[in-house]
Parts: sequence; C-alpha cells; structure tokens
Amino acid sequence: MERRSYFGTSGIRGRVGEDVTADLALHVGRALAADAETVVVGRDPRPSGTVLADALAAGLAECGCDVVDLGPAATPTVARAVAWHDADAGVAVTASHNPPAYNGLKCWQPSGQAFDGAMQDAVVERLIAEEYDLAAWDETGARRERSDARERHVAAITDSVTIDPADAPSVVVDLGNGAGAASVDALVELGCDVETLNAQPDGRFPGRPSEPTAANCESLCDLVAATDADLGLAHDGDADRMMAVTADGDFVSGDALLAVFAAALADAGDRVAVPVDTSMLVADALADVGADVVYTEVGDVHVAERAVAEDAAFGGEPSGAWIFPDDTLCPDGPLAAAKLVELVADGPGLAERVAAFPSYPIRRASREVADKLDVMERLHDTVREAYDDVDTLDGVRVDLGDAWFLLRPSGTEPIVRVTAEARDDARADEAFEEARALLEAAA
Repeated sequence: MERRSYFGTSGIRGRVGEDVTADLALHVGRALAADAETVVVGRDPRPSGTVLADALAAGLAECGCDVVDLGPAATPTVARAVAWHDADAGVAVTASHNPPAYNGLKCWQPSGQAFDGAMQDAVVERLIAEEYDLAAWDETGARRERSDARERHVAAITDSVTIDPADAPSVVVDLGNGAGAASVDALVELGCDVETLNAQPDGRFPGRPSEPTAANCESLCDLVAATDADLGLAHDGDADRMMAVTADGDFVSGDALLAVFAAALADAGDRVAVPVDTSMLVADALADVGADVVYTEVGDVHVAERAVAEDAAFGGEPSGAWIFPDDTLCPDGPLAAAKLVELVADGPGLAERVAAFPSYPIRRASREVADKLDVMERLHDTVREAYDDVDTLDGVRVDLGDAWFLLRPSGTEPIVRVTAEARDDARADEAFEEARALLEAAA
C-alpha cells in the first residue's frame, strides 16, 4: 500500500468508523514508538477524538513510549509542545476543517514541522508489516497529563507580537466551536477588545460548518458590520487556519489575505512559499516590494519544507494556513490572528490593505469522483497531449498565457479540485469551463 493510501496532504484523515478507527490509531501509536521515547498527543473537540487519542496512547505506551497527554488542544499547540517537552514527535487527533464525521491523525516533528515524506513512509511500512516491538509488562510507557499547553502557546504569541495598547483594535473572533481559544486569550493579553462567536468547544460544530469560508462566516460578517469592530477573525476546528473579515463586514479571500501578509513581511530579495493553486495576485504583490514567490505542492508540510529550503520570510496557503518561519513551522491560526491584528493596529486597516491590490477573478470548484487517482492519471495523459505549458508538481497546472487552470486531487477527500484564473472575468470563465470539461471527460 502506498503512503498516500494513509497520508494525504494533511496527515491521516477520513470518516470515523470507516477509514479512521481506534484499531488504526492503535497501530499508528505502535508504529511511531519504533523511533520515539516520548510523544505528545492532543485532540480537537470532535466526539470521536477521545477514543482515538486513547487508542493512539495505548499503542505508544505498550511499545514502551511515554505519552504527554495535552487533552483538548489546538493543532498548533500540539506542534509547538513537541519541543517544549523534549519529545520525539507529536500527534494531533483532528480532521481540521472537515465535517464532524471525519477525524484523523497529524504527526509533528520537534521542529514544529509536520512529518515529511520519508517519515510518513517509515510509519506506513510498519503499518503494512504489522511488526511492532511490544514492551514487557514492566517496561510500558507512562502517560502523564499536562494542562498548561494553551497558556504556553499564548505566552509564545504575546512574546512575538507587539501592540500599543492605545492602538489595540476591537476584534470579533469566531472560534467555530473549535479549539482556538488561544487566539482570544492572546488578543486580550495584547490589550484588544474582544468579542467571541461560537466560542463553546463542540466537535459537532453546531454554530457553523468548521471550514472558515465566506459562506460559513456570514454570521461573523454580519456581527462585525453591525458593531464598531475593526476586524473579524475565524478559525476552523483545530485552529490551524485563520481567515478574516474587514471592519465593513466583508470576507477577505484567502489569496488577498496571503498577499496582505506577504507584502507586509517580505523585503527586497526575500522569498515567500505558496502552493500552486495560489493567485498570481501574490506574485504581483511581491514584485512590488522586490520579493519573489516560490511554488510548492498543496499542503502545509510542503509549504513549510520549501520555506526552510528557501529561507523564506513567510509561507501561506489560500485555504488559511499561515507559516511564520521565525516563530514556528506549523500553520498557527492563533499566531496568525495576532500577527494580522498587529498589522491593523499599525495601520492602515485591513480593508485599506486589501484595496491596495488589484482583484483578479479566480474560479474554484470541486467534483466528487469515484477514484481520484484514476481520474488524475487520465487527466495527465489528456492534458499533456492537448497543451504545451503543463506543470505536474501537484496535479495538472496549465499556463494559457493570459490565464491558467489547475486540476488536482484533494489529499483528504474523494474529490478533484478545479481552479482557474485570469485578469478579467470573461477569460477566467473560459479557462474554468475548459478545465471543468476536461475533468468531466476524465471522470
């Protein structure tokens, strides 16, 4: 079985009771213990998280590995905690922005970076072989609980961000019933006036769907527009993502927010790591300050790897994952929230920052397919025959000169994503329909 049969772009993930089970978590724990003496474990609020975390911890402990149990915790908290506890790895039990029927396991290195391909391969090889080094009855690992992880995360954020109390913005934070309370704690510590929405952790996500999209954040937009708040912030279930709303209640697209961060953090000669589905708006914004964009496969692990390799000033994904290499190599939603509020406090406001960039029409859609790998194989063949400028770094990206489109499989769901962009609406629609027709023919 290939690594991708287990690991997608964001760890192991799938429907609970079908793809992700306690048995799988147990075996992953056993597999991780082969290279670890101590592993940090935390989970988002999903109802299935407790069972999976317990099974994972059992697998680790029965192979002699000690477990540091953070309990409910944001994924970036788990990633940071690996170094705090001098551990060999960390595992966040989460399905991030996916619906409540999903859960998963995302593994972290001591550097705060997600497991790379080689590390994933090593785990998969052990899962396939099912050969584990079980400890003797008196050599099993210890499991100890730690309740200070959130406080340490907040302290790290407030050490990295400076806001003059006289300029501290008023902020509405939509936690989406997830694990991102560190955002609220940090912003309050930094002197902001904070109002919360969907703040009660509940892995059924009753307040809104977990993914912080424009459609799912309408309540946040309405609340910000109806108050004197300077901006709104939204997280997903495990708070590795952060999206934003202007003072007028307008949702900021992921590409525009990426451009805001990139232009503010990069200087002449710097590089910013972004995935292949990113708008050309970001490259244009960086060109204005003399910086460059470097493209990666989609997924924060790839963005982090390229950020390290290129000594990048910043890395980000339009989905809302933001990586600040000087602070941490994991996508840290609470840190990103505080960094954005710091920019707004320094001025100009978020709306003014977004308005400084042109708006390029970009089209995105997804299509559910029976077998995404088979579909992509057919697309590779068809597209290579039909077009000259084809990039297969991640999926199939076609440069049409005055437009581009991308067809790529989701790493976590049975779907193929379609993205197209141009500098005017009519051409963007044409490129999008061209790409969608190719997908329909291959599916």
